[in-house]
Amino acid sequence: MIKKSILLAAVATVGFAGVAEARDQIRIVGSSTVYPFTTVAAETFGKKTGYPTPVVESTGSGGGLKLFCAGLGVEHPDFTNASRAIKASEIETCASNGVDKITEMKVGYDGIVMANSKAAPVLDLTKEQVFLALAKDVPVDGEWVANPNTKWSDIDPSLPDADIEVLGPPPTSGTRDAFLELVMEPGCESFEACASLDGDAFDARAFTLREDGGFVEAGENDNLIVQKLEANADAVGIFGYSFLDQNLDKIQGAMIDGEAPTFENIASGAYPVSRPLFVYVKVAHMGVIPGMEEFLEEYTSDAAWGPEGYLSDKGLIPMDDAERAQYRDAALNQVDNVNM
Repeated sequence: MIKKSILLAAVATVGFAGVAEARDQIRIVGSSTVYPFTTVAAETFGKKTGYPTPVVESTGSGGGLKLFCAGLGVEHPDFTNASRAIKASEIETCASNGVDKITEMKVGYDGIVMANSKAAPVLDLTKEQVFLALAKDVPVDGEWVANPNTKWSDIDPSLPDADIEVLGPPPTSGTRDAFLELVMEPGCESFEACASLDGDAFDARAFTLREDGGFVEAGENDNLIVQKLEANADAVGIFGYSFLDQNLDKIQGAMIDGEAPTFENIASGAYPVSRPLFVYVKVAHMGVIPGMEEFLEEYTSDAAWGPEGYLSDKGLIPMDDAERAQYRDAALNQVDNVNM
């Protein structure tokens, strides 16, 4: 994916004539999952340098990329966090608005967890069971019907006799995109009635979540989901591993296909619901918005994203040495590595 083509310095000034001094503070938007990692890096950067601490907003991956791709200039963000890779349609939108040079910086890995209150039993689920709990329609005797499962025990008598109430991210969230791809899709494929479908028919069955209260869109604030789990022992939340890691005194992660969502299991690949996390850099803003290069140097330092770095302490699963070197090089050399 890396093109190894380093941009000329002149490119950085495109669209900025006369307005370079209008903003001296870095602006970052995007994923609620990546938000805590980027926020810590931003705070550390602000303390260590003479630059203002960057403003970091949690808008969701889709919302962040929409803002990021809207154009060049001080009114548009410099970076966007994403808990999924940028889509081809988003690349096209960026290009149509003059944002035709983007650096993709993978920052590490994360697991998507299903968690509940420590006052409740630990859930031990398969992807098939999660699909039966959350899909709008499910196969019954080979026929697709509106999801009849109201309790976990309706799916399997070994599961709790408790109402299915799962609090999850909205459509703008990269966590939701990844959850659909990594859990709901293979869960659907475990049924012959789904495996025989293709195209739009498959997508409609695999990726459409129920709307009868079994699944509740809880917004981009994962901390709010944690609070709701504390208040309701029967509720289950979906969010990134870091929010579980930071709240282990209150909540516990569900087993998925026999594997627990631990740092070690995600790092080794044993836990089946994990994904890479990204920060996207607007290359044309480099050298114009003060401190962008220095911020990237901090973010990509071993002290931050290395195996013993402070981001690991926050729940980020580090990349290996080779991947970190690759993405650090791309970021610091302003390499355009997103194919337009």
